[in-house]
Amino acid sequence: MDESLRVLVNGLHAKSGGGVTYLRELTPRLAARADLDVTLLLHENQRELYPKLPEQMAIHWVNFDSGFAKLLIWEQLKLPALAHTLKADVTYSPANFGPLFAPKPVVLLRNTLAVGQTDRRLSKQIYWMVLGWMTHWSVRRAPVALAVSRYAGDVLTEGLPAKQKSKMVVVPHGVSPLYSPDGAPREAFLLAVGDIYVQKNLHGLVEALALLKDALPDLTLKIAGRPIDGDYLQRIESRIRELGLGGRVAFLGHQSAEELRDLYRRCRLFVFPSLAETFGNPLVEAMACGAPVACAEVTAMPEVAGKAVQYFDPAEPVDMAMILKSMWTDETLRAEYASRALERSHLYSWEETARKTAEALLSTAEPTTSVV
Repeated sequence: MDESLRVLVNGLHAKSGGGVTYLRELTPRLAARADLDVTLLLHENQRELYPKLPEQMAIHWVNFDSGFAKLLIWEQLKLPALAHTLKADVTYSPANFGPLFAPKPVVLLRNTLAVGQTDRRLSKQIYWMVLGWMTHWSVRRAPVALAVSRYAGDVLTEGLPAKQKSKMVVVPHGVSPLYSPDGAPREAFLLAVGDIYVQKNLHGLVEALALLKDALPDLTLKIAGRPIDGDYLQRIESRIRELGLGGRVAFLGHQSAEELRDLYRRCRLFVFPSLAETFGNPLVEAMACGAPVACAEVTAMPEVAGKAVQYFDPAEPVDMAMILKSMWTDETLRAEYASRALERSHLYSWEETARKTAEALLSTAEPTTSVV
């Protein structure tokens, strides 16, 4: 190909958690490539989320009334015209779905629809139903689709013809070199990281903690993450008070990458109790910092963590409590799994993620796209 492939990266959905991490880490690496001409599309209300993108990187800011429904309408009706105006060869949407009629609409499958099974509120059920429908049609329209794990690819293409599934390329997330061990002594707290949604299963973790209240009087829990679902946070705080755990659980709110790194390095034990994940950035970040990890044995976590963590059933607080207790009280066990976690984390790098993503995007320029 004589000219660079012009790629419009649709970042409008990346407003929290792993979506923000993905854009921050991936888009500068894609933009640095000579064979890609990258423009990142963001909304004005996302400015504070992306303060450190390279100055030389092309960013197109838009402004319209926010909200999921309004964003969906704008994305389908306005974004294709914008893509043509910017002369984009490919429109890349790392959010399960994107504009169906934009030039070569490539998608990244990263949001598990299983979340819809964990939240019975009507508004959330409608949201996940729409997301499922849009995911289905976005994969059908895409010349190639990326998935952050085999689990994500299999689950999010369930029911599609084999021809559609053959478009799938598995491209795992990476982990920043920022996340590394420093050999500092670990402190007596349990750490959980993730923006606060019902699927993060903090309710299950709190129940497990209550079971350990008497047996492990020195066990405290720190939770780092934005309170995205305010109703759910209130429910968790109420349950903490009911269980008499008020002095044992601390909500830290949003933490910078450097603050998270320090927490990963200092915690005695990292716990990842989520009910549904397609990858799990905090899981790999904690592993890269040499933290021993107790993790839910569901969805993509066994694929991502392998034999480097101790697993539990996230739907069973008793099982979770048993694993937490065994790791909290056994220094030798923690040392073994800290070593395993660090070694496993070396499988993941943003450089490799960028390389594989670029290959998939460049494949759309070929007369016949065939990606396995």
